[in-house]
Amino acid sequence: MTHAVSDSMTMVRRNFRHTVRYPSTMIMTLMMPTLLLLLFVGVFGSALNAGMSGGHGGDYINYVVPGILLMTVGYGASSTALGVNTDVTEGIIARFRTMAISRASVLTGHVVGATVRTMAGATLLVGVALLLGFRPTAGFVDWLAVAGVMVLLALALTWLAVAIGLMAKNAQGTSGFVMIVQVLPFLSSAFVSTDAMSGAVRWFAENEPFTPIIDTLRGLLLGTSIGNSGIVAVVWCVGLAFVGYLWARALFKRDPA
Repeated sequence: MTHAVSDSMTMVRRNFRHTVRYPSTMIMTLMMPTLLLLLFVGVFGSALNAGMSGGHGGDYINYVVPGILLMTVGYGASSTALGVNTDVTEGIIARFRTMAISRASVLTGHVVGATVRTMAGATLLVGVALLLGFRPTAGFVDWLAVAGVMVLLALALTWLAVAIGLMAKNAQGTSGFVMIVQVLPFLSSAFVSTDAMSGAVRWFAENEPFTPIIDTLRGLLLGTSIGNSGIVAVVWCVGLAFVGYLWARALFKRDPA
């Protein structure tokens, strides 16, 4: 266990050094969600707020921040999928398989590094949102719950990203996952209420995994009703994390083709 922890910390340090050496990863994780916030609040905010039926402090920024927070996790996971795939295609993973190190540490380094970057990006996003007029009503316990949901979501998407990165033959092979985590939030309650949607789009938005997570974050931050969204959100996060972890571990243990 001691060697596993030590090896994991070494891999985490490696991950952070790569982040410093290749800042594009950090830029995507930190800056893209902030740019989305500026776009939807500064450009589309007035029009979208006019079509909203209150209940969120009267300002569109109060409604949209939870959805952007979720997208912060998605951008971080996308970078992780590409990073893991780079390790695979450049032969680093094959070399790690032959070394006397804990195999779990290789994957743990990516997951822990991505989670830390994601939480840093979320903190930056909240700071920018506060400057733009975001006014949450959350207390200390609510903020802790928000952080907990964000960490669970980060673990879920990051383990899936690690599995995709290991499975893909090249960087283009990760594009499907990237598309899902970056586009699927637009078909949720992130930017407009599902009540404003119609037909199959509304049904899909109400039943996809991101909507209960966003509704839970929104309820914690703004004091609105959460209902059973909290339980559903935790189940989705834990389930996806479990699937991603088992999938990634199986892929890492298999013999290379």
